[in-house]
Amino acid sequence: MTLLVVGSVAYDSVQTPQGAREDALGGSATYFSIASSYFSPVSLVAIVGEDFQPEHIALLEKHDVDVSGLERVDGDTFRWSGVYSTEDVNQRETLDTQLNVFADFKPNLSEQHRNADFLFLANIDPELQLEVLGQMNQRPKLVALDSMNFWIDGKKNELDKIVEAVDMVFMDEGEARTYANEPNLRRAAARIHEVGPSTVIIKRGEHGVLISNEGNLFSAPAFPLDRVVDPTGAGDTFAGGFVGLISATGDLSEAGIRRAAVLGSVMGSFTVEDFSADRLATLTHEQVVERFSEFERLTQFTGLDKSNSLPWRA
Repeated sequence: MTLLVVGSVAYDSVQTPQGAREDALGGSATYFSIASSYFSPVSLVAIVGEDFQPEHIALLEKHDVDVSGLERVDGDTFRWSGVYSTEDVNQRETLDTQLNVFADFKPNLSEQHRNADFLFLANIDPELQLEVLGQMNQRPKLVALDSMNFWIDGKKNELDKIVEAVDMVFMDEGEARTYANEPNLRRAAARIHEVGPSTVIIKRGEHGVLISNEGNLFSAPAFPLDRVVDPTGAGDTFAGGFVGLISATGDLSEAGIRRAAVLGSVMGSFTVEDFSADRLATLTHEQVVERFSEFERLTQFTGLDKSNSLPWRA
C-alpha cells in the first residue's frame, strides 16, 4: 500500500551535551519518510530552496522515497536552530527559526499522490493540513496528523477542524495537555477523542508513549539507551515507523496499533544515537529486528492465572 507524507524538509543547527552540528538535514517529513521507507512505499510532498544539497535528495532516493512532490524554488530552505539542556535532554530552547521558502508552501498534490492509501499530515499549518486532505480523490484508509504548540496556541479553531477530520493524532505530552486544557494525560486523551480521532498517541520522550485507541489504553516505555546524542526528529521518526508498519500491513487492529507503537519507539531510539538522520539512514533489517526483539523481552512478563495469585495479607 502507498503512504503519503506532507510536511517540512529543513536544515537544522543543533547543540546538545554531546556536541553540535550546523546545517544538518532535518524536517518532519524527512525523518518520517526515511523511517517509513524501510517498511512501505512512501511519497514526500514538501518545499526546499535552491540551497538544498543534491546529496540530500540522493539520500531520500536511495531509500526509495518518491521525491516527485519535493518542490524546489528560488530562495533558502527552512532553517531551525536550537540548544538542548545539559540537565534534561528532553528540554530544548529554540534560538532561531527562518521559514524562508516554507512560508509560502502551498501543497499541490499530483494525481498519484491524491490516490495514496495512507496519509500523514506532518507538523504544518492546520489550514494546509485540511487543504491537503481535501485534495485526496478518496478518503485514505488512515489519515493521521502531528501538530505543535505554535498551532495550538495560535490557530486552535483551525486545528480543531482538521483534528475532527482525521483518524489518528500524534502529540507530545505538553501539546496534548495544552490542546485538551487538561493536565491529566488519560483525561486529555479522552477529550481529544471527543473532537474526532479514534486513536490518540501521546509521545512522552524518554518516558515512552501512551496510546488511547477508541478508549483502550496502551503504554510502552522508551527503549533504554546508554547515550543520547541528538533528540531532534525522534518524534517524527516514531510516527514514520508507526504509520509505515500500518501502511505495510494494513493492520489497524488493537494488536496492530500496539505493535506499530513498539516499532515506532525502536526507530526513534536509533535516530537519537547520532546527529540528524545519520543513524536512521544506515539501518539494516537485522538491526531493527534485533532491537524490536530486545524491546519485546524488555517488556515481557508472566501474568497471573487462577492457580497463581498474588499473596495477600488482609
